Amino acid sequence: MDRVPEARKTEHLRVLIANERKDRLALVAPVVIALGHEVIAREIEVEDVAAVTARERPDVALVGLGESSQHALDLIDKIVREAACPVIVLLHAPDPGFVKEASKRGVFAHISDDDVDDWQSSIDIVLRRFAEFHDLQGAFGRRAQIERAKGILMERHSIAEDAAFEMLRDQSRVANRKLIDLAAAVVDGHRVLPQQPHTPTPS
Repeated sequence: MDRVPEARKTEHLRVLIANERKDRLALVAPVVIALGHEVIAREIEVEDVAAVTARERPDVALVGLGESSQHALDLIDKIVREAACPVIVLLHAPDPGFVKEASKRGVFAHISDDDVDDWQSSIDIVLRRFAEFHDLQGAFGRRAQIERAKGILMERHSIAEDAAFEMLRDQSRVANRKLIDLAAAVVDGHRVLPQQPHTPTPS
């Protein structure tokens, strides 16, 4: 990390930086600031980083590999558990073994602290990937909610899957509500459900 990159217009981010080495934190902070971002916390101790992350809610976290790879992995683990933000690993030298272990803990990328000119591009890519990841998680969540609602309607009304979905869709149109909102209401006990499971009338 020889120099600070020239500042350029970019989205202002709140950045947490973590490393067990104070000297590395001191080098990283000016680079982050020069990119137009704010360093909201500089953490060294594993036992402190979770609370700081939960309190500050950073947009992105940069974790450097210091003397101990386990210390860095513990920092990553705590941040990933607490943060609704992506974690990027900063490497002073290539370390495939550490990168593999860090990826298991949920990091989104690793960058070299020697290539400071590439930092912003890497951060931009990571933020896009993180947003896509959360969109995908949301899509899966919505699908699961609709499936649960269909299952409830099938059981309560003794109807087939297609009929349950049609019931949801029809009620969505009548009530002028989004399908996912109605599905959530069904799961929570919406009025379309009878009080007791429907029992077919004997023929």
